Amino acid sequence: MSFFKALVRTIGLTAFAFSLGIAQAADAPRVKFETTVGNFTLELYPEKAPKTVANFLKYVEDKHYDGTIFHRVIPGFMAQGGGFTKDMQQKPTRVAVENEARNGLRNVPGSVAMARTPDPHSATSQFFINFSDNRFLNFTAETTQGWGYTVFGKVVEGMDVVNKMASIPTGVAGGMSDVPTTPIVITSARLVAPAAAPAAPTPAAK
Repeated sequence: MSFFKALVRTIGLTAFAFSLGIAQAADAPRVKFETTVGNFTLELYPEKAPKTVANFLKYVEDKHYDGTIFHRVIPGFMAQGGGFTKDMQQKPTRVAVENEARNGLRNVPGSVAMARTPDPHSATSQFFINFSDNRFLNFTAETTQGWGYTVFGKVVEGMDVVNKMASIPTGVAGGMSDVPTTPIVITSARLVAPAAAPAAPTPAAK
């Protein structure tokens, strides 16, 4: 392949990646989650969501996620975790982080976003991983209904593990619905070395 053709191909792939709203970064930090159903790794995008990523990494550094569960799993929608222990006790959190959902990243399959209350700027430690293209969660306007949910990374390894969560039966626990009857426990969440090269496209980003 000639240099010119290689350059055109590279530009084309880059344009395709950005058309998905998912950045590709060589030095993006990665966080490996070990859970009772398997392991998965998230790649984070501080250049797109600096406050959100800093907030998330601080919880990782503090080992906040160790021992928490995915307490809300809805097949075809998302898996949410990072806030409750196995006995459905909510862990204390720091001050909420500013909503950064207008960063151009979208709630596509495999993307990770911050969970929040109806207040657009109320996200703390809880996050969710999208199973589907949940475009209704994307930013549309700076209004209560339009702010959307901040996407700040994506699954780059172990999406099969994430998808496995959707097959676990759910019920009601602690006054909440869609709680897996067999707890999906995060045993550890640790920062790992940044990617040495741009991440290859994954099913999560298609």
